[in-house]
Amino acid sequence: MIRMASARVTTDLAEIDLDLVHRWLSEDAFWAIGRSRATVDAAARGSLNFGAIDAAENLVGYARVVTDRATFAWLCDVYVTPAARGSGTGLLLAQSVVAALRPMNLKRVLLSTVDAHGLYAKVGFDAFPTPERLMQLA
Repeated sequence: MIRMASARVTTDLAEIDLDLVHRWLSEDAFWAIGRSRATVDAAARGSLNFGAIDAAENLVGYARVVTDRATFAWLCDVYVTPAARGSGTGLLLAQSVVAALRPMNLKRVLLSTVDAHGLYAKVGFDAFPTPERLMQLA
């Protein structure tokens, strides 16, 4: 667990309010609008989960990592409440994810972001060198 003066990050799913995470993702996160509660639950159970909890013990951020814990990980569903944005909560989540993944010695850790490139660069992410090689199954 990584702490800063105003928040801490937990990976204990019992401390992460999935009702709240579902509301954030399904109502406010453009990539997950309309996602069902059952899907949020299934995704959380199959992933590493990171919850940012403020000094008042309120969940103020969430991130999820899909990984085989041997070669690959995908950082996704990163969300920080509007009130906590700009407070370092997003950086704390990213640092916590990287700290948890480093010991796994994964060959590749990917993420997709529209506007947080600078934040992720602070913890070691950079642009994919050959994006023309990436494909998706639509």
